[in-house]
Order: sequence, then structure tokens, then C-alpha cells
Amino acid sequence: MAVKAHETAAGTSDVVDVAVKPTAPRSELEIRKSNEAIGLRVVSGRLTLLNRKVFNVLMYHAQRIRKLGQDAPIDTPAAQKYFWVPLSVLARNASYDSRDMQFLREQISEMQDIKLLLETDRQWTSERLIASVTFVNPKGLHSRTGQVWVGFAFPPEVHESVMQPETYTRLSIHYQGLLRSGTALALYELCRRYATNPSKLTSPYSVEHWYGLLTGNPVPEKPEDLPEYKYFKRDVLKNAIAEVNRVTDIEVELIEHKLGRRVQQLQFRVEFKPDTQQDSSAQFTIDLNLVEKLMALGMTQQEASNVIGEYADDKINQALAVVAARISSSNGSPIHSKVAYLRWALKSEAKMPDKKTEPRLKAGSAAEGPTLLERFLSARAKLALDVFKEMDADQRSTTYEQFRAQATGKVPALDKVLDKGVTRTALSLWYADALWGEPTVEKLSHFADKSQVLI
Repeated sequence: MAVKAHETAAGTSDVVDVAVKPTAPRSELEIRKSNEAIGLRVVSGRLTLLNRKVFNVLMYHAQRIRKLGQDAPIDTPAAQKYFWVPLSVLARNASYDSRDMQFLREQISEMQDIKLLLETDRQWTSERLIASVTFVNPKGLHSRTGQVWVGFAFPPEVHESVMQPETYTRLSIHYQGLLRSGTALALYELCRRYATNPSKLTSPYSVEHWYGLLTGNPVPEKPEDLPEYKYFKRDVLKNAIAEVNRVTDIEVELIEHKLGRRVQQLQFRVEFKPDTQQDSSAQFTIDLNLVEKLMALGMTQQEASNVIGEYADDKINQALAVVAARISSSNGSPIHSKVAYLRWALKSEAKMPDKKTEPRLKAGSAAEGPTLLERFLSARAKLALDVFKEMDADQRSTTYEQFRAQATGKVPALDKVLDKGVTRTALSLWYADALWGEPTVEKLSHFADKSQVLI
């Protein structure tokens, strides 16, 4: 996915190109990452694709430099407490191919908000990913000349883990540059650790534990707040496995451990590929034009970068087109959450409807038959419920109050509605009609042909 040049505001030094040494050979771009750091348990914040890559690059430079204060661009006592690296070098090593350094700077600073749980047989520690970060240009931070440097420092436990890991796995910065999703990068690191193990098997963990390790999200306290396993497998596991197998030096295979029909634990079999010296593809970079389009719908920068890391460009553009078509449609009520609708479009493989005349379905029409119509309404209602679930709490509450206002009879509270079959069905049918309007002959025809174009 190629990144187009994106200029920062005039007067900032972040757009200055600086001559640096050529990129080191792949064998030299290697970090020693402690096994505890590979299985990071996030308790607040989220590890995205970009900050996973940046953190590994910071580790690489810290292990290469070794000494705090070396190459400090300014002579102050505080500068002696940081590792220093040119911002342009950090960007290149993290596969960040854009001139918008403001976005990269914000991503680095947000890493201070990620809270970790570090646990060994002897010690339990709550820590931040990065303790401190500073940006310095000796010529002036808003100057058009000079070089911007990044100074960074790890918290005590993280610093010890980075600089003197007791047990570690060697990881190549090269391969992380080829991966395009944070879940794939997390899976690669976790499985790469076991590639040299005689068993070739990772440890078996619960589905909930793997969810936290791979997504970089805190594990919800309530099991019902986790995605259903079939969706976690479809949207996260399969994509991450395919990506790791396609571009890295290992092959991984999912192993499911069941109790009855329920999957309780997951494990992976790991093997080195016979030949890992060939370049698989160009390195992945973030398209800031897509970031801007996603943010225009109401996403934060971090949410937008997560989406770009998880889905291919063409799929995101297709989903954006579906959202735009729905916004401009005269059918249905206004969308309560464009972000939730986009997430639904990404997950449901929604397609743009054909640009044909859509005559209204007349009441009592027997042309398509009641069975087809009922199946259409049922399938569409399920999709509408998926959109409803993608909303944040406030948007979900507002939408539910609108449903209650038009409902007759007693309606349960929002936290109970998904447990009540009759009310859940009524809500999904009402919201499907609110989203997409009345069924049409054209849409029923598409549904009959199994095209999945229900909107």
C-alpha cells in the first residue's frame, strides 16, 4: 500500500529531509526481545500496528547505542538521560513512508498512555510502555533547517527488559516492515519465539488470553463483551495467520482445543520456512489520505490507523463507498453512527448496489413470494443488529431510546435487550428499516441471487 506525500503545516521542521546512512542489511536490523515483552498484557490503552513497530525500532536503537546521552543534540543534564535517534531514521526503520511527522510524533507520544502488566515467576509489575519522549531540533523546533531528534527513555522494568533480557527471541525489523496489521505482527512475534523449540508448539492459552495478546486490547472483565469466537477467528485469526505465512520466515497453523463443541484454548504449530532469504514484497506503510477519510467519519487518529492496519486498501475504500452511498440515499433515516456503520461494512463484506432503477415493492405483491421477503427481512435485521452492536455506548443508548419511543407495550432496559428474543427481533427489524428503508424488488432480486447486497 503506497503512501502519498502529505505535507505538514508551513513553518515546522518535520518536513526536512535529512541525509542518513543507508538502511542496514536485514541481518543487522535485529533486536533481542525478551520473551516477557513479546507477550505484553495491556491493561489500558491499545497497541496499534504503528506503535508496535515504533516500539521495536526504539528497542533496536537502544540496544545498538547502549549508552544514555550518546549523540545528544543539546548539552543539558536531562539530555543525558535519553537514548537519541534522528526522527527520519526512526521513521524509515518503522516503515513510515510519509512526510507528515506530526502524525508520527503523536503516535509516539500516545505510547506513554499504554499501561502494561509485566509478570514473571518472581515479580509482578505495572508499567508504562515508554516513560518519556522528547523532540529536539538544535536549529529551532519550528525551523526549516536542522535535524529533528527523538529522545526516549524506558521505565525501569522495561529498560532492564530491553537492555539485559534474560531469555529472549531474535526478531528481524525487516519482517515487521512487511506486515500490515498489528495482529499479524503480534502473532509473528509470539510464534517466532517457539520456532526453535523442539515441540514447535506455542503454549496453549484461553481464547480470551489470545484475544488480548493479538489485538493489543485489554481483556474485558465481562465475557459477553468479547467478540464471539467464530467472529474472532474470521476477522482476526485467519487474516493474521495468512499474513504471517505469506511474508515472514515462519509458517503457523492454528490448533483448537475443544470441550464438547466449545473452543476453550488455542495453540499454534510453528515451522521455519525452507528458504527465508527472499524478499516477499515491499514494506507496508500507512496511507494518510485514508487516515483523513476515516477521521472525517468521526474516528480518532489511533482508530483510523488500526483500521488501515487490519484491512486492505481496496476493502476500506469499498466500505467508505458503501457509507457514502448510504449517507446520500433518500431511503431510511440518518445514520446515528457513521463509524459503526463503516465497521459493519468492513466486517460484513457489504457491496455497492447496482445503479439501476429500484421500483418499490407493492404491498401484497406475490411476484417474489412471502417466503423470500421474510428471509430477506430476517437476514437484513441480523445485519442491522450487527451495526447496532458496533456503536459506542452513548450512540447505542440514543438509538435504543428512539426505538423505545415508537414501541408499544413494555420494553426492557438496554442492558437486557439482547437477552430478550422478542424485543431483540423487534429492535433489529425496526433499525433495519430505519437504516435502509422499505424493501424493493431490486434488493429482493439481489438477495435471491445470493449477492448479499441488502442495503
